Amino acid sequence: MADVADRAEQTEDEIDDAVVAEVSALVENGDAETLKTLVADFHESDVAELISRLGVDLRVEFVRLLGDAFDFTALTELEDAARNQILSELEPKAVAEGIAELDSDDAVYILEDLEDEQSEAILAQLPFAMRHRLKRSLDFPEETAGRRMQTDFVAMPPFWTVGQVIDALREEEDLPDNFTQIFVVDATFRLMGTVALDRLLRTRRPVKITEIMDDEPRTIKAEEDQEEAARIFQRYNLLSAAVVDEADRLVGMLTIDDIVDVIEQEADEDIRALAGAGDAELSDTPFYVARTRIPWLMINMVTAFLASGVIALFDATISAMVALAILMPVVTALGGNAGIQAMTVTVRAISQRQINKRNVLKVIGREILVAMMNGTAVAVCVGIVAFAWFGSIDLGVVIAVAIVFNIICAGMFGAALPMLLDKLGADPAVASSVFLTTLTDVIGFFAFLAIAQWWFALA
Repeated sequence: MADVADRAEQTEDEIDDAVVAEVSALVENGDAETLKTLVADFHESDVAELISRLGVDLRVEFVRLLGDAFDFTALTELEDAARNQILSELEPKAVAEGIAELDSDDAVYILEDLEDEQSEAILAQLPFAMRHRLKRSLDFPEETAGRRMQTDFVAMPPFWTVGQVIDALREEEDLPDNFTQIFVVDATFRLMGTVALDRLLRTRRPVKITEIMDDEPRTIKAEEDQEEAARIFQRYNLLSAAVVDEADRLVGMLTIDDIVDVIEQEADEDIRALAGAGDAELSDTPFYVARTRIPWLMINMVTAFLASGVIALFDATISAMVALAILMPVVTALGGNAGIQAMTVTVRAISQRQINKRNVLKVIGREILVAMMNGTAVAVCVGIVAFAWFGSIDLGVVIAVAIVFNIICAGMFGAALPMLLDKLGADPAVASSVFLTTLTDVIGFFAFLAIAQWWFALA
């Protein structure tokens, strides 16, 4: 047992296979005491990794054996499918007891993906005050500041002195685990200002907190999108921020650890969207993964036939010169790559709100200029290779011109298409890649074959 524990401590990035094997054996044998001793010093993220590597049939029993020793924070580190599978097999009372020990934002994160009937059964087991706070957070739309906020915070009346505040903090047993500022509110709970803890501790006791508070704090509306909340944190270098409702009443706070989770989640969503990979995770079943990916493949299938139709228009030209068929993929591949480069930069700029009415044309113009320079450089190289390969200078000129034209179009559409989709209310990260691939293929095939037909007809 000691050797297994030592190996676990030495492993920085993942749980050792020996630990997984030992835990699996303990769970199968129902040895709760030894299991508790083994995982007692594990961080919640390590416990989450351990759960994910256990067999599906062992995960729930692992949680049951640990009982009160299981930290439900570990569930927030699990993929959705694994977490929901565990929660669906635990008794509502056991889940309620576990999440009652969590910060409110972690409790909401665990509850929000459950079926309404299941979450209601769990909430019914919680004390009234906590149930009310969690329900209020769950009433806010998904991916908003209201869903991500903590409802545990420190608020004080404006007429208190620094000494009174410090004494109250020392006497209060139910403080948030981590906080960096105190909120000053009036009788109706409207936010008046904030006081940083470092400033509070540096000020003499008789001073009123209104004299040292920041009376123009950065606030975030509860209905604000979590991505916009993350941008506010980034722009103003915040560690925490008050969350207020439509009447500017204080309802919660966001902290930097919440925002880090938001940034990771949004980045993950954007990467999946760019690839058309849906929202599937490693723990999902093959059927579910296939179902999330098939819609974009079907759309791509339809658009691929458009490119095939363009090729069919020039079947006689291709038949007369087989080299055209050999070189066609070069034109479309280079155009597609240039388009994806421009699209990725543009989607990132849109997500960070760097593009506005004043610089739209500048962004598109820059991408066209970059595409022109890169297209010319690549076209010269490809033209030389085509001439050396097939011994035809005409073919080298044709493919070089087609590549320049296609890459310029790819750069222009790669920048403009995400902006247009964003303007129309569609997610540019989701829809851009499929349409851009079609455009670069169709334009590439048409440009290459049409120029070739015209050029060789003249010759």
